[in-house]
Amino acid sequence: MQKLKIGLIKEGKVPPDSRVPLTPAICRQLLDQYGDRLEIYVAPSSNRCYTDEEYQALNIPMKADLSDCDVLMGVKEVPKVELIRDKQYFFFSHTIKKQPYNRELLQKILMLDIKMTDYECLTWANGRRIIGFGRFAGIVGAHNGFWTYGRKLQLFELKAAHECKDYAEMVEQYKAIQLPPIKIVITGNGRVAQGAKEMVDKVGIKEVTVEDYLHQTFEEPVYVHLPNDLLYQHKERQDFDKPEFYQFPAQYESTFDRFIPLTDLMINGIYWAPAAPIFFSLEDLQKPDFNIKVLADVTCDINGSVPTPKATVIGDPTMAVDLQTGEEVAPFQAEGSLDIMSVDNLPNELPRDASQMFGEVLATYIIPELLKQDSEIIENATIADCGLLTERFRYLEDYVGMMC
Repeated sequence: MQKLKIGLIKEGKVPPDSRVPLTPAICRQLLDQYGDRLEIYVAPSSNRCYTDEEYQALNIPMKADLSDCDVLMGVKEVPKVELIRDKQYFFFSHTIKKQPYNRELLQKILMLDIKMTDYECLTWANGRRIIGFGRFAGIVGAHNGFWTYGRKLQLFELKAAHECKDYAEMVEQYKAIQLPPIKIVITGNGRVAQGAKEMVDKVGIKEVTVEDYLHQTFEEPVYVHLPNDLLYQHKERQDFDKPEFYQFPAQYESTFDRFIPLTDLMINGIYWAPAAPIFFSLEDLQKPDFNIKVLADVTCDINGSVPTPKATVIGDPTMAVDLQTGEEVAPFQAEGSLDIMSVDNLPNELPRDASQMFGEVLATYIIPELLKQDSEIIENATIADCGLLTERFRYLEDYVGMMC
């Protein structure tokens, strides 16, 4: 039986991402388990959170040229010039929402007859995602929200996540600070929101009910968690029907305005579609009762559910907009502006923790599917194959500008 050859590519997107789909230990585990059916090769890289030496120490073979591998795995989008014809790729393509900045990437994938499987689209039969970095996006996003709040109000100082050795060190530093009695909102109910909730729970902040959040005052920091049924209602019936909302989001309106006058820090972890209502606009910042001081927009949908104007970067995670003009201003001013944290690759601040979690799921559920002759899970997550868009992704025809 011919062995399946998997290659871990060197991340080529700029700035480079240091996460890996498979850690050295997980590669070793897979080779020990499937050595008669599987080979794994790793392209050398100085940017990974796991060094080449760590792979070599576990006898994972390294080679720069992965062109003889059957499957190539990375994390972020592969630069067009680095794509190899007729290969199967796994990475986050960021094309399924018709993102303009990756249109040419998908065109090139089609031109090179590449089989493109997107991690984001790997789902169980019930539609639930199998794999992702959302948990750590929420964890780091929540921390960055506190980091920003402390600097803006000059109340406390925290190390950034990327300055910490790991998740444990990041959380440990909260023992040395005193959080003020602020009110915090976490929106969403997926991996991102659950990660944010996990982080806020770990630092000892009390969760309260919607009624108490809206009508009580507290002498300690508190938060409320708002999934979709507490964020939207039907325009006419004033109720929430989940299947209907996902099918016809334009029939719904946001109920978030009742939280705006009471919230100091918003951690936005909602999965948002363009047809869904927004929570607030730039114009809403001018209202006298707009109270939000820091927006940690973990979703980083530009001009999406909230008016985030651009993505920020690790090391410089916070921008600000003037409440009256909506124009960008310097962050960390105590009054007159909304500070926005909008880093779009948050898990890369804790890359070893995030890679370990991701690799465990990949090894447990996806590698066995790859070793099958046919896998419905993988086929359903494949956007392009043999120069054509697959049936599930035909809606991207106008996006790529060709008939497929």
